[in-house]
Amino acid sequence: MIIESKKMHKISEYFFSEKMKEIRDIDKKGIKVINLGIGNPDLLPPNGVIHKMKIASELKHANTYQSYVGIDGLRHAISNWYKKLYQVDVNPKNEILPLMGSKEGIMHISMSYLEKGNQVLIPNPGYPTYSSISKLLEAEIIYYDLYEKDNWIPNIQLLENLNLSKIKIMWLNYPHMPTGAKITFEELEKIVFFCKKNRILLIYDNPYSFILNKERSLSIFNVKGAKDIALELNSLSKSYNMPGWRIGMVIGKKEYIKNILKIKSQMDSGMYYPIQIGAMEAMNFDLKWFKKLNIEYLKRRKIIWKICDYLKLKYMKESSGLFVWAKITGDQKNDSIWSDNILKNYRIFITPGRVFGSNGKGYVRISMCCPVTILEQAKNRIFS
Repeated sequence: MIIESKKMHKISEYFFSEKMKEIRDIDKKGIKVINLGIGNPDLLPPNGVIHKMKIASELKHANTYQSYVGIDGLRHAISNWYKKLYQVDVNPKNEILPLMGSKEGIMHISMSYLEKGNQVLIPNPGYPTYSSISKLLEAEIIYYDLYEKDNWIPNIQLLENLNLSKIKIMWLNYPHMPTGAKITFEELEKIVFFCKKNRILLIYDNPYSFILNKERSLSIFNVKGAKDIALELNSLSKSYNMPGWRIGMVIGKKEYIKNILKIKSQMDSGMYYPIQIGAMEAMNFDLKWFKKLNIEYLKRRKIIWKICDYLKLKYMKESSGLFVWAKITGDQKNDSIWSDNILKNYRIFITPGRVFGSNGKGYVRISMCCPVTILEQAKNRIFS
């Protein structure tokens, strides 16, 4: 028998991968499960994007290997996009690296900068992939607590009290997943100063900045001097309904990008050319696209709020992103059992908060990535 690596004992199969198997088994028995657990945009990309991609697929060179750093046009489109939407100047020549989704960027960055014995600051609650990749690389995770009473914002004073001598990376994600909390420019400034002072590489994961966000969308590079110690991950998955296309990017100064490229160039052979053309077309759209997109999400969120009210869930109305994060207030406070009961009784899947860390216990996360008609079906199942 071939024995697996000891590292494999530190992680498990991704929660949603396992859960989808369970849901498929339930579907086979009769009533189809309504999946309100995963942030998988169901809407189409902007008009013209797929058309441009189809045209590009007919070109002679479309099916050849592509550049590891993306075509020039894509990097220039990303640079223009950052200038237009974030008011940030990014050099398309050496400060942008297109990715096959920002999830792979988490791995590439971690492999570029983490070694066994390094420590990593990871938010609790937060995106589970930060933790699993750090474990695979045998880095020590230091969780920093986020609490509802603090609007899910890091407490810098508590971070300063830690022994920071081995901290190499800090993961930061706003608008925050899973809570939808937003961060102010002043709060971002404090975190950048903290990382500069303590020589920590700050990774700002920023895929939700245009979804139901009334405030100005922020990049970490809006903070003066952030490029010295920060990288930013972004994605078109949520912003332009392209999750399956796998289009992301990492932004940062050329020295950081050069190091990440060393890893990435060992892992793939470039992004499919027509997808790059489609991405360029999407980023040409202005803020009217997001206004249209958010009108739909507002309709969906209102229905989810009604479901939350009926189930006696407490939620924050000023949140951003694709989810409603809600606190359980009924007799059953265990979010995992609560979620299983909803699945069993109503054939509706809602994600238990503990998936995102111990501070997610007692909360649940509900996705808006379902049409209004399906959300109404979910509401009727629960209300009947």
